[in-house]
Amino acid sequence: MVHRREIDGREVVFGVQGALWGNAMTWWDHDTGSVWSQPIGEAIAGPRKGQRIELLPSSLTTWASWRDAHPNTLALDAAARQGGFALEDMVVVVDFASDAAAYPIADLQRGEIANDVVAGAPIAVLVDPADGEFWRVFSRTLDDRTVTLFRQGDDVLDVETGSVWDPRLGIARTGPLAGEVLDLLPGFTAFPSDFSTFWPDGRIWG
Repeated sequence: MVHRREIDGREVVFGVQGALWGNAMTWWDHDTGSVWSQPIGEAIAGPRKGQRIELLPSSLTTWASWRDAHPNTLALDAAARQGGFALEDMVVVVDFASDAAAYPIADLQRGEIANDVVAGAPIAVLVDPADGEFWRVFSRTLDDRTVTLFRQGDDVLDVETGSVWDPRLGIARTGPLAGEVLDLLPGFTAFPSDFSTFWPDGRIWG
């Protein structure tokens, strides 16, 4: 997950605090020493307790999938061990502060698209039909309408007009809505067992 490190208009430097809270990483900010929970982006101890930082859109995927979608990406080439996370065992979490929901990636990989509403906002969570390792969260709201997305073979269409959408960029490629763009929304991956720890009032879709 990726957060904007800005609080009250000021850039803040964070470091790894070292302890786990709810089986997840914690940070500390260098100017007040407050301790922050990574999954919820909220200070849990110190002078900033209760403050939150903004979650930004990001995606956990394979390097091959990312490079295919973004061929001009520059990346740090550093030795690292093989990761131990299986994407199909995880959920995509959408957290809008007042409401949170989790979407099992295994269901999305089987072809389902989660057309849902979180904190009053219509959203869609989907996996690229051509690449089960690449997921996105989009707003389903355009200027004057809300669309409902579904899979038809390797295509993503909307029920309302039959337009065909790019599952990575959220752009309508063909149909009555060609050229329209769905806003990319923040989401991140987590293990289902950890979801209830941080979002006890949240729900798992499906």
